[in-house]
Amino acid sequence: MANQSGYLFTSESVTEGHPDKVCDIVSDTILDAILEQDSKARVACETFISKGLLIVGGEITTTAKINTREIIKGAIKKIGYDRSSFGFDYHTCAIMDTINTQSPEIAMGVDNGGAGDQGLMIGFACQETPELMPLPITLAHKLSMRLAHVRKKNILPYLGPDGKTQVTVEYTNWKAKRISAVVLSTQHTETILDKTGKHIIEKAKKEIFDYVIEPILGKLIDESTKIYINPTGKFIIGGPAADTGLTGRKIIVDTYGAMAAHGGGAFSGKDSTKVDRSACYMARHIAKNIVAAGFAQKCTVQLAYAIGVKEPVSVMVDTHRSGKIPGFKIEPVVRKIFPLAPRGIAEYLQLHKPIFAKTASYGHFGRNEFPWENLNKVEEFHKYIDQ
Repeated sequence: MANQSGYLFTSESVTEGHPDKVCDIVSDTILDAILEQDSKARVACETFISKGLLIVGGEITTTAKINTREIIKGAIKKIGYDRSSFGFDYHTCAIMDTINTQSPEIAMGVDNGGAGDQGLMIGFACQETPELMPLPITLAHKLSMRLAHVRKKNILPYLGPDGKTQVTVEYTNWKAKRISAVVLSTQHTETILDKTGKHIIEKAKKEIFDYVIEPILGKLIDESTKIYINPTGKFIIGGPAADTGLTGRKIIVDTYGAMAAHGGGAFSGKDSTKVDRSACYMARHIAKNIVAAGFAQKCTVQLAYAIGVKEPVSVMVDTHRSGKIPGFKIEPVVRKIFPLAPRGIAEYLQLHKPIFAKTASYGHFGRNEFPWENLNKVEEFHKYIDQ
C-alpha cells in the first residue's frame, strides 16, 4: 500500500508491433481512411489478429468507398511485419472482412446529437512531467518509442516489431525521486543469440541499454536501479505468431498507466459519436487545463452520459486535496466554458478529421500534437474562478 513516506509505482507500455496494438492501429487506420471521404461516418471497427490471420468486423455506416484489404496491408507493412521470420507478413496473411452497418436503434439517438452509448469517462492530469502526465507511463512510452526508432532507423537491425517496456518509479512524500526498476523485452532475430541458443549475447544487451534505455532515462537511473533486458533470455517468436491481439485490450497503456481510474471503454476504431473516446479526450483536456491553471497539483475529471442524450448526466472534478480550490467550485465553470455534448466535443476537438491512426500506439495523452492537449482555457478558468 502507498504511504506518505515512500512507495513504488509501475506502468508499462508496448510497441506498435505488439499484437493488441497492431489491432488498434488497423482499426484506427480504417477509421481515418473513412473520415478522409466522409466526416460524418459512424464507425465502430474491431480487429482480431492471430498467426497468419486478421479479422476485421464491427458496424460502419458511411458513404466512403475504401479498399479495406489494401488499407490493412499498408498498416501492417508500416508497423514492420514484412517478413515471415517476424511471425507475420503482410504479403501472405489471410484477411477476413465482416463489417456491418450501425444498429438503427443507436443511430436514432446519435442522429439527434446524443451520445452513442451510456458510460462514464475519466480524464487526468498531474504536475509530475512537463506533459502534465504521470512519470511512470510517460517514461515507459518514451522507451517504447525509442525502441521502435532504433529498429526503423536500422541502428539496431536485429530488433523485431514486438516489444514491451515497464518502469517502476520510487516516490517519497508523494514526489517522484528515482527509477527503481526498468524492464524491457524486445523481439529480435537469431543473430544475437549466444552459443547455447537460449539467451541474447551481452553485447546486444549493452547496445540496447546504450541506444534505448540510457538516452531516455539518463540521470533518473543510478547504480541501485534494477535493469532487466529480455529477462526470459530470448524473444524470437513474437507478434501475432506468439499471441492473439484484439482492439481495445490495452486501455491502461492507452491512458495513464493505472495512475488514474478508467471508465472501461476502449478508444481505437470508434468515431467521435462514441463518448468512450471523445468524452475521454475532453475529460483529459479539462483536467490538463485545471492543473495548468494552478488550481491543483493533480486532477481527475469524470463525465457520464446516457445513450441518445446530448448533455452529460454528471460532471465531477476531483483535485485530490491537492488544490487551492475544491472541485465542486470548478465544476460549474467546466460546464460554462467547455462544450460537453458529443457533437460539440467533436467540433471543438476537431474529431471529424483523420487524426486517429497516430493515437493508436504510445498513448493517447501527453503528446502535444493532439487538440485535446491544448492549454487554451487557462485564462478563461481564471476569469471565472478568480472573481
